[in-house]
Amino acid sequence: MRPRIRPAVPPAAVPYLAGPVLAGFLLAGFLLTGFLLTGCAGPAPRPAPDEVVKAATQRLTDACLTRQGLAPPRPGQSPSPAAGQRRVNAALFGTGRPELSVALPTGYIVRAHTDGCLAAAQRRLYGDQRRWFRTSTIVNNLRPEAEHTHRSLTEVRALRGAEIAEWRRLRAHALSEATALLEEPLPTGEPRS
Repeated sequence: MRPRIRPAVPPAAVPYLAGPVLAGFLLAGFLLTGFLLTGCAGPAPRPAPDEVVKAATQRLTDACLTRQGLAPPRPGQSPSPAAGQRRVNAALFGTGRPELSVALPTGYIVRAHTDGCLAAAQRRLYGDQRRWFRTSTIVNNLRPEAEHTHRSLTEVRALRGAEIAEWRRLRAHALSEATALLEEPLPTGEPRS
């Protein structure tokens, strides 16, 4: 005999619940019901490549800041005093004149530092921070380039095929490095995310 599945929320309560809350309750109820009926939760979903690289970057930058006696910033955390925030920003993003620069076809110039915790994390993950900066800046600005040059995005992508291929190669390298890094245990004293 099949068990009867009842809605997670009584129909009379539906008009009184906000849409997102209702959707969350219903989804959770259906998922829980499905898991209870099958007896297993299934395999955990694999994180997206962007999330893996982002997590590894955060782990590297957090460790770098901690080694300098600075507290890594966290969302929802109360802001530190202005002087402390400037120290964290300088350690994270670098100081002085930016050493890297890319002029885009739109006329904008994008600059970055080669010092700082973020630059060190990019060198570790991508293998070549300068090439990653140049390539990612160009690839991340294909749509504005298309609009500025009055070409289709497809045309611009065809013109930038070498940069897109390099972006993919460097991104694959970063994903491999990030995956390996995240499989390593956290050293003692390293902050947890």
